[in-house]
Amino acid sequence: MATEAVGTRRFAAGDVRAIGERVRALREAMGLSLRDLAARSGVSAPMLSQVERGETSPTLTVAARIASGLELSLSQLLRLDEGGQVAVVRAGEGRVRSRHGHRTEELTPPVPGQRADVSLHELAPGASTGGPDDPPVHEPGSRETAVVLEGEVALVVDGERHLLGAGDSVTFDADLPHHFTNDGAEATGFLAVVAAGLRRS
Repeated sequence: MATEAVGTRRFAAGDVRAIGERVRALREAMGLSLRDLAARSGVSAPMLSQVERGETSPTLTVAARIASGLELSLSQLLRLDEGGQVAVVRAGEGRVRSRHGHRTEELTPPVPGQRADVSLHELAPGASTGGPDDPPVHEPGSRETAVVLEGEVALVVDGERHLLGAGDSVTFDADLPHHFTNDGAEATGFLAVVAAGLRRS
């Protein structure tokens, strides 16, 4: 009896829709279009669209490429390493981005339906958030709370500047144009919590 190569194995029909929904939720949570994810994963946009709609079962090789494009391991994408209702992100294992002196570590796990995001930011002297490579302004109704851990950082919200020192915290409407900047000579760090769609009119 012939055996199928591991890399070409496909998922059971009952798992296909769940995988597709998870890929779409994770992609949208990262602010990626299908074309963006295609460029990051090497899987074509039409194939990704079919996977997200549950119209095709990806091979393990394709699923691994999609996971890589989402900055996950295959087991994380398939939720094989999650136990019950608790998802632990170990110290130093958060997803990290570094651009132009701005280092971000995502401390919340990339799970579908996540309505709050916690991230740790480090700004080198002269660096700012909100650059052209950073994620767009948050969805309407979002609120952000930031706590400065070390150094000084300036927050500019809708053109208004607020200087914050270590131990200071600030809460603001995150759907307004905003950025943090480090105008000092020392690196600064702050913790940010973004809650989506909570502000009431």
